[in-house]
Amino acid sequence: MKSLHYLLMKTHTNVNRRILNQTAELGLSPGQPKILECLMTRGECNQKTIAADCEIEQATVGSILSRMERDGLVCRTQREGNRRSLYVSLTPRGRQLGEKVQAVFQQVDNMACAQLTPEQQSELETLLETVLACVASERKGELV
Repeated sequence: MKSLHYLLMKTHTNVNRRILNQTAELGLSPGQPKILECLMTRGECNQKTIAADCEIEQATVGSILSRMERDGLVCRTQREGNRRSLYVSLTPRGRQLGEKVQAVFQQVDNMACAQLTPEQQSELETLLETVLACVASERKGELV
């Protein structure tokens, strides 16, 4: 039997490759699909929140957002009384692409779970959430 880390790595690599290939056809570069998904789910939020949700460094998010702003996918604004944080929201074009990205994610999810029963899929999600909680808490130096 292969090790858990190997199976997780291979699964991530293959899922990510499928997503990136399909989203590249939409004109998106790596990092942009995750940010679109975050903004579609959360609505307007700041760069720090996007970085945490997407597991991307804040500086990297800044450069990705600059390209997305240039391409008319997002706009960044300051809120009254808070000049330090820029808040990011989707433009109509960004929302349109966000819907297409969500469809790509759903298609890949369906492909990944094609041979699982609904019960197995639910159990897989629960197990992956538990594994994620364990490794994320270790990263922060916390105990589970």
